[in-house]
Amino acid sequence: MKYTVRPGVESYGHAVGILLVDCSTPFIPGDVGNASTYKYPVLYRTVPDVTLDRLINLGDESLVQNVIDTALELQRMGVRAITSDCGYMVRYQRQVAAALDTPVILSSLVQLPMIEQTLGDHQKIGIICANARRLTPELLDIAGLRDPSKVVIRGLEECPNFRGPILDETGSLDQEAVEAEVVFTALGLVRSHPEVKVILLECSNLPPYAAAVQAATGRMVFDFTTLIDFYQQATRRQRFTGIY
Repeated sequence: MKYTVRPGVESYGHAVGILLVDCSTPFIPGDVGNASTYKYPVLYRTVPDVTLDRLINLGDESLVQNVIDTALELQRMGVRAITSDCGYMVRYQRQVAAALDTPVILSSLVQLPMIEQTLGDHQKIGIICANARRLTPELLDIAGLRDPSKVVIRGLEECPNFRGPILDETGSLDQEAVEAEVVFTALGLVRSHPEVKVILLECSNLPPYAAAVQAATGRMVFDFTTLIDFYQQATRRQRFTGIY
């Protein structure tokens, strides 16, 4: 096989490109922002000016070109799919996907249509997110959800151990304390809504707690890592071996 240099490319072999919000948060193993979360190479780029406040609280549409430009940089580096480290980046999903040739999966929320199709009429999806007030019907529509009545949303914005390091960027994270808050929220969700059969974790900081949520609730749990792994597997298929 012959290989040709790609002009401007600094390194090769990255399966997934990840757009980072301009924030200061401890990225522990399992977090989208921690490279050891993956069994394959990923490439990070921070999007200028996309802060948590402008993205989540303000829903700043003027940032879309910054996101596109940074995603184009990852595309030039040869990544096979492009994601982000914030579920609220779904706000820019359609514009970025339209501007790129590489598949774009900016938010864990883009899994909603697939999950929705798998559930019966009386079953629902529980969404645990960073800020419930900011997860608007508009964002769910962009993600592709057809029936808003199929979801039950719970936010972590009032949980101090989560809010401090994740939303207020205090710089210090107590993993066990955050896990307890996330599990408590998940248990409250399924107790009040037993019709919730699947849980989707919106926030990219929540995958470290997915196993604990599943153990506590007995539900299937989707998050950013299930989405990223799904696309990575599709971009790097392996030959099957076995006995015939």
